[in-house]
Amino acid sequence: MTAAPSHASDWIHSGEALHAWLAALPDHAVVGMDTEFMRRDTYYPQLALLQLGHAGRYALVDPTAFKIGTALQESLQQRELVAVMHSASEDLEALTDILPDGPPRLYDTQIAASLAGLGLSLSYRALVEIVAGVVLDKGETRSDWLQRPLTEAQRGYATLDVVYLQDIRQHLDQRLSALGRHAWLDEECNRLKQRSAGRHADPQPQRSLRPAAEWPVEQQALLRRLLLWREQTARDINRPKTWLLDEPLALSLAQHPPRSRSELEQRSRGMRALRSAQREALSELLQPAPTDAEIAATEPVLGLPQGEAKRALASMKQVIDAEASRLDLPAGLLCPRKVLEDYVLSRQVPALFDGWRGPILADALASRLP
Repeated sequence: MTAAPSHASDWIHSGEALHAWLAALPDHAVVGMDTEFMRRDTYYPQLALLQLGHAGRYALVDPTAFKIGTALQESLQQRELVAVMHSASEDLEALTDILPDGPPRLYDTQIAASLAGLGLSLSYRALVEIVAGVVLDKGETRSDWLQRPLTEAQRGYATLDVVYLQDIRQHLDQRLSALGRHAWLDEECNRLKQRSAGRHADPQPQRSLRPAAEWPVEQQALLRRLLLWREQTARDINRPKTWLLDEPLALSLAQHPPRSRSELEQRSRGMRALRSAQREALSELLQPAPTDAEIAATEPVLGLPQGEAKRALASMKQVIDAEASRLDLPAGLLCPRKVLEDYVLSRQVPALFDGWRGPILADALASRLP
């Protein structure tokens, strides 16, 4: 293995410069794309840098200097550019204001690597080692990307994030072609874009808190009310959700509501975004009992499978493992354990089975339901 060589990049801080850089690309070009963003004390990620790369040309685009959306949207949509990204979920979220629906044509190399049999959730660094035999430095991982000017080390690190994307794509394309899985990759990338485009509040957030599985429905409904309030308030004030209510406090307040404002203040100390206005709203939120409509709208929290359901889960897991081995896929990609557990308990066919997984898994798993 060798250390990565340095690569020059253009610093772009105007719309005219970005238009000129993109205009030099051929139609249908495959463009490496990455972002740097900050999210230390905000709900929304703060886009700090957009990296682009094509055929040995690299650009670092400064979104703090000008609005980059129009030029990027036009090139991606009208000229049908392919955006090659690695583990694009958080990048797509950071780009939401610019590309609300994501790139029209997305190629996620982490997903492609999983489908090509290289393992689940491989890092970009690991793929660069596999494909190029180069070891990337991780020295700027925790940099302040909003500072200006960026240091030479930051610029070099950011440029390397797109240097190898096209080589990785070519390597993975060969493996996917041999396996006949390009349609699977398209489906997974479209699923990722849909999740990113639909980043609205989960209407049933209580279902992720399994300690509430044995609670009465009224308490589950109150927990849902609290979590929906937390989500909306965090968005409104642009602060992390856990700065308002962490999960232990949310569970505690829903199970044992405070009897007074002073008790709420005592129990919620340490919540950095819970100021007087938010405490007042939270106090009022906790007072009325859940209505019949709220209870009816609250989906039950599912616990862990027990007894017959646990035995069925083990049998279904054997099917997943056998199919994953046959297809040389990570079992967690074929069917995540949480999806399987919810299927056993709810008996509702997972949406994940609507695509390429359905013909492989649907009948075999349905026959093992308790």
